[in-house]
Amino acid sequence: MFLRKPLLKIFALNLFWLQCVMAQGNRDVWDLEPIRYSDTMPTDRLAGLAKKLEERKLEGQPGQGLKALEFVLEYLNVPKESQVLVFSKTSLQNSRITPQNPRSLFFSENAYVGYVPGGAVEVIAHDAVLGPVFYLVEPDKDGAMKIERDTNRCLSCHATSRTENVPGMLIRSVYAEESGHPILQLGTHDVAHETPLADRWGGWFVTGRSSLPHLGNRVFKEDSDLTPSSIPIKSVGGMVDVKNYLRPTSDIVSLLVLEHQVKMHNLINSAAMNYRRSVYFMKTLNPDADSAQGSAGEIADSGAKDIVDYLFFKDETDLGDGVEGDPGFQQAFVKRFPKTKDGESLAEFRLYGRIFKNRCSYMVYSEAFKGMPVGLKQRVIARMKRVVAGEEEGFEYLKESERKRIDTILSETLDGWK
Repeated sequence: MFLRKPLLKIFALNLFWLQCVMAQGNRDVWDLEPIRYSDTMPTDRLAGLAKKLEERKLEGQPGQGLKALEFVLEYLNVPKESQVLVFSKTSLQNSRITPQNPRSLFFSENAYVGYVPGGAVEVIAHDAVLGPVFYLVEPDKDGAMKIERDTNRCLSCHATSRTENVPGMLIRSVYAEESGHPILQLGTHDVAHETPLADRWGGWFVTGRSSLPHLGNRVFKEDSDLTPSSIPIKSVGGMVDVKNYLRPTSDIVSLLVLEHQVKMHNLINSAAMNYRRSVYFMKTLNPDADSAQGSAGEIADSGAKDIVDYLFFKDETDLGDGVEGDPGFQQAFVKRFPKTKDGESLAEFRLYGRIFKNRCSYMVYSEAFKGMPVGLKQRVIARMKRVVAGEEEGFEYLKESERKRIDTILSETLDGWK
């Protein structure tokens, strides 16, 4: 019996999703072919460091505690100025986290690093095929640095619908009590750039100023007034022993950038993984199938739409009259990304009304974006070009002058744009 081509496409698409659903009861989707997330050896930069340590080919001693943290940040090219502090017990090292001993987080466009004084260094590094790979960095019994990949405990929170149903990152705002435990009956908020500031930063320290109220720098009780407030602080000194941290800040601008980036990363990772799986199933059914067509093409189109909508800051919340943060972070951040010959950049801040002057995400320079499967990336670039040309509905908020600036920046700085 032979299936006609239209029926074959429908069958392949249904088979893809059926496999996804069935996997949840047996093995997670990402652990099936062709990804085999848990069984595949990663090739990310931290995996390279782990191999050097194992083979004793690393010069110098990374040390422990803050020294180990600084070593990892430098090795992964993650700026220490990106530090933000979270005091809610919402991570792997909950027993160590309190408002007096918060967890510090750092990030670049390619990696995330966490550290709680007295605990291990946590790392999420981007792998070209696997996406985010999770590690713990801590001393072994002899005091030397040991790097272990985690494919179990971290994924209990970092591979759910909150992360687009693939291994990924998440930012939450909770109502934390004095111990740092979230009061779950009061609710929680998943945070991205669409989230109103009134729902953000519960369980976080926030240094800097915001014209709009938020939930940061507070602890709660079940009967507390939950009304957002503005509690501007310049430093966490006096609330936290700052000698245990690299900086005395938990910068508001860094938080805004991190919250945009996390969902952007997840959307790219999810689209890439789903596309790779759909191509695999198509080729299983028909080795001569065109991976740009059929179910794979439909999945690529869907992923590209989600990526491009978010990439152009669609539905970004209004920052009101603006925020003021640490110039150190802003300077370190802007230096990471290319500029045009006239000095224009996707990393240039605005910080009133919206985060950036030019609403096209700097994440186009990330390893995740650059490494998308060809069929998916082609669709993303094509839709981006239609947006910049004013040919896509729903992007009327991007006026012609801004679209022209974005086009110029991408033409001069992004490979594959012209």
